[in-house]
Amino acid sequence: MDLHRLEPRQVRLSHQAATPATVAFLAGELDVLVFASAPEAPIVQMLLQTPGVRLMDFVQSEAYARRLAFLTPVVLPRGVVDLGADIPSTDVRLVATTTSLLAREGTHPALLQLFALAARDLHGQSGWFHRAREFPNAGSQSGFALAREAERVMRDGPPLLQRYLPFWLANLVERMWLALGLILAIVLPLSRVVPPLYEFRIRSRVFRWYGRLREIEADIDARPADEAALSEALDELERHVERIAVPLSYADELYALRNHIELVRRRLRTPAGA
Repeated sequence: MDLHRLEPRQVRLSHQAATPATVAFLAGELDVLVFASAPEAPIVQMLLQTPGVRLMDFVQSEAYARRLAFLTPVVLPRGVVDLGADIPSTDVRLVATTTSLLAREGTHPALLQLFALAARDLHGQSGWFHRAREFPNAGSQSGFALAREAERVMRDGPPLLQRYLPFWLANLVERMWLALGLILAIVLPLSRVVPPLYEFRIRSRVFRWYGRLREIEADIDARPADEAALSEALDELERHVERIAVPLSYADELYALRNHIELVRRRLRTPAGA
């Protein structure tokens, strides 16, 4: 009323439920009915086809939308209610309220995507006031940020996997691909480090005894009097080597160590100067 500079005493407002308000209107107790309802509502359909009842043409619909952000100007085309009876007989300018689908910030992205798909299926068909695929849209003036999942659905439609798989399975595969990408980002660098470390660990089981074999060989070069002690040292070294377990791919190095032990044993048995 402030926009039209009307005094409260000049207008009598009545807030009633749809059915009592309609009965009062048809009885002449009310001059105007204001509905915020879908065109398919039975009470709206009945009133549109009732003789003597007509829609008010909002000639200032654009101005209303500019002054009140929650309103949108719409046009009811001629004959859209009943083509045969030509109802309405002219295009009618109206205003519609903006409806927004809101979700909490912590809502799971898969649910946001599902809500957007459901809204597209429910409201994506043509209607009295819009063409097909005009709703839902991102042009709302609600002041809330549009979720990325909803924007993606409205721009590109359902994700590729959801066109051929059930929602739960497509969403699971998408999450698995994300997890697989993270795993690959970790595993690929490790794949260059782990094999050399594994090889070093296996070969060290064998190579660590070459140090002891070299010590025995050095004692042989010194030609001590107690050759029996050196022979016992070689026997003890061989017993340790026999207990070494390595994969088959590294067995050649183990057998090479045994051959080297035998070479040192033969050297011990060879008389000096021979």
